[in-house]
Amino acid sequence: MQVTLTINGEERSADVEPRTLLVHFIRDDLDLTGTHWGCDTSNCGACVVLVDGVPVKSCTMLAATAAGHEIGTVEGLEQDGVLDPIQQGFIDQHGLQCGFCTPGMLITARALLDANPNPTDAEIREAISGQICRCTGYTNIVKAVRWAADHATAATPGS
Repeated sequence: MQVTLTINGEERSADVEPRTLLVHFIRDDLDLTGTHWGCDTSNCGACVVLVDGVPVKSCTMLAATAAGHEIGTVEGLEQDGVLDPIQQGFIDQHGLQCGFCTPGMLITARALLDANPNPTDAEIREAISGQICRCTGYTNIVKAVRWAADHATAATPGS
């Protein structure tokens, strides 16, 4: 079946099997490999993308279901060579170690800041509670999101 959606502001199409998950469509058919495929059980959150501005684990959604929607991936955060504040915060505050969870964390954090530009640490922790990071202990991730909140916001990926 033909699936057409807007991803990071660009309309893209591909012919896929009806059972294709959105994570595989993004990675395998659109060659956007920033979205990670992790646990295969929808627990880890590495595959989070924005669907019409809402964080969604792309391993839980069929590509066909995403047809016609606006999808934002980690590749859409940087704009015109300028890192999104959330990306810069992860760099400056050492919010990553191995980096596997980072794309999902970045997208989830961007959605949080778009909805709530000045979240408390508790709200940050709640927002990222669906993400598993096995390396950091989350302290520096919270600091990174706080840094981004304190250093302006950017547009949602794909807008």
